[in-house]
Formats: sequence, C-alpha cells, structure tokens
Amino acid sequence: DTAIEAMKIGATDYITKPFKLDEIKLQIKKSLHLSNLENQVDFLRQELGKKYGKMVGQSDAMKEVAFLIQQVAKTGATVLITGESGTGKEVVAVEIHKASNRVDKPFVAVNCAALPEQLLESELFGHEKGAFTGATSKKKGRFEIADTGTIFLDEIGEMPISMQAKLLRVLQERCFERVGGTETIDVDVRVIATTNLDLANAISHGTFREDLYYRLNVMRISMPPLRSRKEDIPLLVNHFLKKFDPSNSKKISSVAMKILTSYNWPGNIRELQNAIERALIVCQGAEIKPEHFPKDLLNSLEETTTPVLNIAEGGFSLEEMEKHLIIKALEKHNYNQTKVAKYLGISRPTLLYRLKKYGI
Repeated sequence: DTAIEAMKIGATDYITKPFKLDEIKLQIKKSLHLSNLENQVDFLRQELGKKYGKMVGQSDAMKEVAFLIQQVAKTGATVLITGESGTGKEVVAVEIHKASNRVDKPFVAVNCAALPEQLLESELFGHEKGAFTGATSKKKGRFEIADTGTIFLDEIGEMPISMQAKLLRVLQERCFERVGGTETIDVDVRVIATTNLDLANAISHGTFREDLYYRLNVMRISMPPLRSRKEDIPLLVNHFLKKFDPSNSKKISSVAMKILTSYNWPGNIRELQNAIERALIVCQGAEIKPEHFPKDLLNSLEETTTPVLNIAEGGFSLEEMEKHLIIKALEKHNYNQTKVAKYLGISRPTLLYRLKKYGI
C-alpha cells in the first residue's frame, strides 16, 4: 500500500526488500534518465511553441499543419499552401520562413491578385530606366530584394497566364532580366505560394499552366476551413481576446461562445478575428454577449442552424436565443442535465433555474 501511494504522488518506481546495492544504483540511473527525457520533452514543447506560436489550434488538422511546417522548414523546397480565404495561409508562410535557415534574410510578399500584368512584371523583376512611361529610374524587383531569403507569392492562381511563363523560368533557371533590360540576374530565393483556387480546375480551363503547377507543388500544405475544426474556436477566441484586449478586462459569456462554435464561418479565421475585435469595441461591460456580434452573423446562424429562433429586423430576443440553445443542448444530450450543464459551461443549479424560468 505504501508503494502504491508513493507511485501516486510521483515516485517513478519502488524496490522490494531485501534489496541489493546494484539494484538501487540501476533504479537511480533509470530515474535520472527519465527525468532528463521529461526535461527534453518540456524544452521541445517550449521551442515548438516559440516557433509556431501563431498557429493556434489543437485539432488533428492543425497538428498536421504544424508538423508539415517543421518538416518543410528544414529544406529549401518550394511550397504551395492551399485553402479558402482567411484560413491563415500567410501565417503558415511566415512560420516556415522563421523556422528555416533563411530566418535572418528577407521575407518579401507579393499579392499577385492586386496588380495588373505590366505592373506585376515590374514589381516581381524590376525595371530599367525608360523601360516604359513613368520609369524615370532603375528599380529592383521583389525577386532581387528577396535574394538569399524567401519570396511569398500570395494568390498565385490569379496571376495572368503570360506572367506565369516568366515565373516558371525563374523557378527553373533561378535567373531573370529586369523589364527593359538585357542583364541576366541570378537569384537564390525560396518560393512559397498560396492560392484559394482549385488549380487543377484552372489548368483544365486553360487559366493556369500545368508545368508551373508542378514546379510550385513540390511540398503542399492544405489549410483546413474553420468549420472543419470547430474545437479550435474557443482557443482562437481567447487568442484574439488577448490580442485586442491585453488588459484582459472582458470575458466572453458561455452563450456567446456557443454561438461562435455553432456558426460556420465562411470567412474563416479572418471573419472570427473581426467579430471578436468588433465585440470588444461595442461591449461596454465586462462580458461579451450575443448582441455584441455582427447582425449578419446572427442572421446567418438563424437561417442555417436555428430556424425557430426569431431575430427580428432591428433587434433580437436574447432570452429566446438562450432558451433555444438550452433546448438544443437537452436534445443533444438526451435530457441529461449534468451533461447539458457541462456542455453549456454553466452549473447545474443555474441550468435548473433557467429550465424553470423558460418553462422547459
């Protein structure tokens, strides 16, 4: 019994009497080795947190993303990050750069969807003086600026087809000429590209080059939409609360959190971040409640998940929303009040009070 109690409070092993000196030495050596391993695990967890601190989430999908970041960062491979808008593709690109041996070199971003073709070519490769109207001086392009570092090509699927051929040459030969120039410039740069488009579909429609796709798709990381990893929403909410309210002066109510985890977030993490930032601005008290969220979010939730909820034009009934959530929780947990209270994040007496209040 004494040995069992000792194990419960932290002992790693026990030795029965009579014991030998060699046995004690062996057990001490094993305990020290185990302690060293535990310290190493703690250290590695801390280091992983430092490297991938902006990757918020404990879902299997995000663990896989964190693992891929760790693996690909060790190489110089070209990376293609795919996923819907707002899923955190740029964050992943930055984390790959920070974890690579190019961390102290430039990280240069280009939005391929934001510029017309002529300006995009000049932006990427630079231009010589007089190359076109308005080119009053020589200018370095983003590839030249990113030399020895990383260039981040955001929304590569929007790049004009003629520009894709020029990009392909840089990926293949690691050199280019400025617009209006003849000098060939060599470049050592890692390319990370993102897209929210289905590039296979774009290839079939002739809007994206197949050879460029294969050059980019050396290492692929697919970002999951927020609706497929809802278990991460509370972590993200708390992350944004700390980001926008460092003094930690406001909390989020359990009902408000349930609404956030019920919504499908078509705008993904970016939409959630905006919702939390807005809620902190409009909330005058110490607790964020449903009425502090954008009305279109609540209306969308009503249409998709809560058809019996009445959100009238110009306002809505918070009590009706709370009653509906309790009913749904009861149905989900077969009217087990203990489980329902835990699910809603309230005490059982509070649940009983609200059941009585709403006549449920």
